[in-house]
Amino acid sequence: MIIPNQTPQSELLMSSFLELVNTKDGDFTVVAKLLEASNDDKSMQLTIEHLCLHPPAKQAFTNRLRLGPIDLDRLSKLSVNTLGRLYADHIIHDRLTPIQSELQPQSDLEFLNVHITETHDLWHVVTGTHTDILGEIQLEAFYIAQLKMSRFWLALITKNLLKSLLYDIEMADRYLEIISKGWMMGHQAQPLFGVNWDNFWETPIEEVRASLKVSIL
Repeated sequence: MIIPNQTPQSELLMSSFLELVNTKDGDFTVVAKLLEASNDDKSMQLTIEHLCLHPPAKQAFTNRLRLGPIDLDRLSKLSVNTLGRLYADHIIHDRLTPIQSELQPQSDLEFLNVHITETHDLWHVVTGTHTDILGEIQLEAFYIAQLKMSRFWLALITKNLLKSLLYDIEMADRYLEIISKGWMMGHQAQPLFGVNWDNFWETPIEEVRASLKVSIL
């Protein structure tokens, strides 16, 4: 096997990846390092081109569509099983805070990261994935299918497989099962990137999933 010469970026990516492997899950500082190291312009541009084949995603890049401020109190009072109510329950139950990036993206590359960051927990709700390790791995596989060419999400899922190899081999079959489910769900679904979620807060989750072709496997 021929191993290509490492570039400064590949060395940084490898260093960040190994640091994440050796760090307890949930350390977002290390995750942020991996995100920065894996954001190469070439692969991200391929992701953008893929997403822009879908008109709503292309429009989101044009308009720089943001999630905007989240009124959890209002959403928590919506009817049971609506997207907004389930999102509020998800945030409150897991003691999370809706992420609102202060960055005003000046390029498609910056907007891609901001939009994904702000809508991450909505993707959890729509895909029916939890925030435990199994849910995160399944959503990572969903991201890989939806975003293509994403070194970051591929690195995260590779990290979890390597951790299974090193520390938790009995979970290998389960990890592979949910990776398969997440990847298949991502391929079957419409792109969640660029969805105007404000149009869906009061919509029953079954209707949201049906409109986006999200099948819970």
